[in-house]
Amino acid sequence: MTSDTEEQEDELLALHSIFGSDEFVRDESKSAGELRVCVELPAAFMVALTEGETLSQYEISFLPPLLLTFELPEDYPSSSPPSFTLTCSWLTHTQLSALSAQLTDLYQATGGAVVLFSWAQFLKEDALRFLDIDTLLELPSGEHSTQNCSQDSLDVALSEAKNNKHTPATGPTDIQSLDLSALSLEAEQTLQTSEIKADYQDDQSKQISKEDFLNEGSVLLPSSSSGPLDESEQGAASLPRESPPNEDQRLSGRSLTPSQALLSQILIYDAAQQQKQFATTVFDCGVCFMGLLGMDCVQLLCGHIFCRTCLSQFCKLQITEGNVQGVTCPDADCDAAPTPAQVRSLVGEELFSRYDRLLLQKTLDCMPDVVYCPRHSCGSAVIWDKSSTAAMCTVCAFAFCVTCKKTYHGTEACQKKKKKIMTENDAEQPTAAVPRSQEGMKALWDDYVSGSKQRKRLLESIYGRRSLQNGLVECLSEEWVATNSENCPYCYSSIQDGGCNVMRCYWCKRLFCWSCFAKLPSQGYLDHFDNGTCNHFGSDFFPAT
Repeated sequence: MTSDTEEQEDELLALHSIFGSDEFVRDESKSAGELRVCVELPAAFMVALTEGETLSQYEISFLPPLLLTFELPEDYPSSSPPSFTLTCSWLTHTQLSALSAQLTDLYQATGGAVVLFSWAQFLKEDALRFLDIDTLLELPSGEHSTQNCSQDSLDVALSEAKNNKHTPATGPTDIQSLDLSALSLEAEQTLQTSEIKADYQDDQSKQISKEDFLNEGSVLLPSSSSGPLDESEQGAASLPRESPPNEDQRLSGRSLTPSQALLSQILIYDAAQQQKQFATTVFDCGVCFMGLLGMDCVQLLCGHIFCRTCLSQFCKLQITEGNVQGVTCPDADCDAAPTPAQVRSLVGEELFSRYDRLLLQKTLDCMPDVVYCPRHSCGSAVIWDKSSTAAMCTVCAFAFCVTCKKTYHGTEACQKKKKKIMTENDAEQPTAAVPRSQEGMKALWDDYVSGSKQRKRLLESIYGRRSLQNGLVECLSEEWVATNSENCPYCYSSIQDGGCNVMRCYWCKRLFCWSCFAKLPSQGYLDHFDNGTCNHFGSDFFPAT
C-alpha cells in the first residue's frame, strides 16, 4: 500500500468518525464519497425575494446544505487535488465557481496534505463571508416555471410551515401576492439546482460533446495548477434545466416561478431542521418543572413548552368535566389554545370526539344568528337571516318562525300562547325517551349541562326536565356504582375500596377481606393475612420492584 493510499484511507476513516451518516456517505467501491455541509448562519439571518413591488422576507436559522461530491485520484494528496462536484440550490453559478476556485487554492496552500476536512470547515464557517453574504440572502427573481404546483398541496404545505408547533413562524414584512412559506412535493420537482463540476485531474484526452453537456446540466471546470479560474471560465455556467410541464396541474394549479419554489424549499428545510433541533433539546416543563427532551414536549403557538404527560392530563381533565373553553395554555397569564391536531394527539380519538362536539355546541350557542329547529324529533342548529323571522331547517326541511317557534306564518302576527296554570308535574312533558346506552346517556348529559339556556329548554321539551335532572343522573350514578364498587359478602351492600384489605361494611358493620371477600372474625382477623396469600395492606402499598 502506497503512502497516498494510506493517507486517503486514514482521511476517509476520520471523516466517517467526525460526521454523521446524514453528513458523510462513502463510496466503498472506490476512494470517493459525498459531504453535505450546512453553512453556519449569523443571528437574525433573513432570506428575501423581490418580485415586482412585492417583498417576501423571512428570518431563518438553517439553509439547505451544500453537496460536495468528490473522488480521490491515485496520486492524492501528494500531487493532485480531489476531483469534486459542488452543488447548491440557493447559490448562483458564479458563486459556486468562486467557491470551487477557493477550494483549489486551499489545496495548493497545504503543500500536498489531505484537504477534505479543511474544505468542509471552510464551506461551513467561511463560505458566506467569502461570498459577501452577511445577514441577508437575496434570491433572484425569475420567470414563471413551466412546472406547476397544485394549489391543494401547496396550501397543505403552507399550513404545515405556519403552524409549526415547536417554533413560532416569522411572517413576511410585506406580502401582497402569493404567500409561500412551504413547498409541496410537486413544487419541489421544479427546483433547478446549480451545479459546478471541478475536474482537476490531468486527463486532457477527455472530450465532452454538446449533448452530454446539456444532459449533465453543469459546467466542467478545466484543470488548473496555477491559481483560480479566470472570470470568462467562471461565467460559462449553463442555464438550469427545466422539467416538462405537468398537464394535470397546469389546469388546476397555481404556477410557481423557480424563485418562489426555491424560497419554499428553503423555508420547508428551515422548519424541518428547527423541529429536529427542538426534539434533541432539553426543556423545562412549565407545569412539573422537569427537564425533558423536546421529543417528549409540546410547544403551543404562544411559545410556552410543556411535557406531553402534563399537558395531556390537563386537557383530558378539562374535556372530561365539559369545560372545553378551558383547554388553553396552562400558563396563568396566557389564553392561547392548542391546535386541534395537538389536542387529538394529547387526548386520543374518544375524548377528542367529545371535545369537538362540545366545542361546536359552545360555538353555536355563542352565535347570535343560530337557532334550533323546534321539532322535538330534530333539534338541529339552523342559521337564519335576521332580516326575516323565517328559518329553514336543513336537516328536516321544516320552515318555522324564529319568534314563536311554530310553522312559518308569513306576515301574520304570531299567535299568542294560551295562558294555562300548569303544575310542576304537568310542565315540560317528555316527547322522547332518554337513551338506554351508557354512551348515549353520557352524551345527552354533557349536552345538557354544557348547553346554553336555549339549548337546555329545547332538551327539556324533548326529554322532560324531571328525566334529565333526576332520572338521567340516577342512571349514571347507578352505572358508576356498579363499575367502581363491590358487594359486601354479608349484606350485599355496595362498598367502595378504602385502600386496606380489612374492610368493615358501613351498613352491617362486619369485617371481610377486600382481596378475596372472605368473611373475617371481629377478633384475630390478622391470622387470615399471616397464614394466607392475601396482603394486609394491598398491592397499592407495596409497588412492584
